[in-house]
Amino acid sequence: MKRLRIFAITVAALAAFGGTALVSANGAGGVTGPAFYVDGELYRTVGTPTDLSHTGAPDRSFDTIYDISEQTNVAEAKPGDRDFNGGRWRVRHVSFGDYDAAVIAHDANGSGNLDSAEEVEAAIASGMAWESGVVASFVCPVIHVPGS
Repeated sequence: MKRLRIFAITVAALAAFGGTALVSANGAGGVTGPAFYVDGELYRTVGTPTDLSHTGAPDRSFDTIYDISEQTNVAEAKPGDRDFNGGRWRVRHVSFGDYDAAVIAHDANGSGNLDSAEEVEAAIASGMAWESGVVASFVCPVIHVPGS
């Protein structure tokens, strides 16, 4: 029962950050399509039945995924980054007063969306967006989407 509850939380977290978890009938997670941007590049992941919400692990042991309803979500780190925490994530929901205005003001690379943590954090710092805290904590791998 506990394993099923943890799996349900993980699937909900994957859905929350824009990935579409492919779940088979036996309850196993699967490879997602593009799930989030990191530094302007798309990444996908694999759903895992983990829940790190109540472990007491320090914030510095996680990387952030910004859950953005208006677009594909954004993560702050990827494999190869000096500060990457190995796929340990805290999802933080981000809301916008006017998403289009925030993109116009903070889309530093002209991509037409916010596709880096720096762009999302600039929108938050300017008051055009706000984050409502941690909505999930879990582990999942980060896999670059070729050609993105």
